[in-house]
Formats: sequence, structure tokens, C-alpha cells
Amino acid sequence: MTNVWRAFDEASFGRARTLNLRASLPSAREAVERVEQWLREQQVAKAGSVLVITGRGNNSPDGVSAVREAVMKHLFSLRRRGVVRSWRENSPGSVVIELSPVSALFEQLPRKREPRAATVSDPESLRALSPESRVLLRRLAIRSLESLGLRDAAKYVEAEMIKQFAVLSTSLPQKGDRDAALVAAIRCALEELDG
Repeated sequence: MTNVWRAFDEASFGRARTLNLRASLPSAREAVERVEQWLREQQVAKAGSVLVITGRGNNSPDGVSAVREAVMKHLFSLRRRGVVRSWRENSPGSVVIELSPVSALFEQLPRKREPRAATVSDPESLRALSPESRVLLRRLAIRSLESLGLRDAAKYVEAEMIKQFAVLSTSLPQKGDRDAALVAAIRCALEELDG
């Protein structure tokens, strides 16, 4: 039956929308970090639903997968922070996760006990971004402030740009062209706000 599940999973999700933790045997902490980063990248890529393979824990002490337990527990935090909409068990060693739209990142407030995304305290630091990123970030900040009903949004734009950058930067891949990924994330958020 396992081979049948694998065939269905491959047909439903493909390699791009599947994270196989079982293959690399990470620690529980490493698995949580990988899952969060990967889910954030998939969210920006508008993947919709994705598959995370944790393994069942057959070779773990007491037959309980520490990786699976840690990942499942972390999904609650990711839902509160606007990354994950819902999840369901797909098989005894995998879970299907429905991702939230990128705009949900701006609607969620982190709990005090959770680490907040690093914020940039000086607007000058955004000047290191490409001109396209800055223009789009400014447009996103203005659009976001307008959606809140602020009439005199101009005086809040720089602070909102920093806030939007801080939120979106957590979704960027660690490798590759991070500026291009930022531009894609901003465009995605703008589409959702305008849609």
C-alpha cells in the first residue's frame, strides 16, 4: 500500500511541492527550521497545498517520530502567523498543508513569547535594495495603509515599508537571487490586496 500512496503523492504534488524530511534525517529543531523556511517560500510562490513527509518514526525510540511531533506542533504557530491555513494527515508519515495567501502575513500579530521578525530600525537600510524592490515596497506600503482606511498615509509610508520588508524578508530563500524573490513576494502581496 505504501507504493500506491507514493504514486498518488507524486501525481498530486510533484517534487516542487513536496518536502521530504525523512530522506535527510534532520534533528527535530533542524526539521522545524527547514519546514518553516520552505513553507514560507512555497507561500510566496502561491503553491496552494503542499506535502511534507516527516516519516512515522518506526526507527525512533518508542516508535514516535520526534521530527513529526515537532513539525506538527510548529504548524499551530505558523497558522497564527499567517503562513499556514490548515493541514491534514495524508498518510501515517506525511501531512498535506494548505498555505495561506501572502496577504495573511500582514493580518497576523505574533504572540509576545514568539520571536518577532527582525525589523529594520533605520529607513536608510532599505536603500541597499534594488530600485525596483524599493518602488514596489513603497507601492505595497501605500496600498496596505489605504486598505486600513488611513486618509493621511504619507507620514506612515516609510515605517510601513520597513514593516512590509521585515514581514516579507522571512519568506525569502536563503540562497539564490533574494532581490528577485523579494520583488516576486511584493508583487504577489499587491495582487492579493488589489484582487
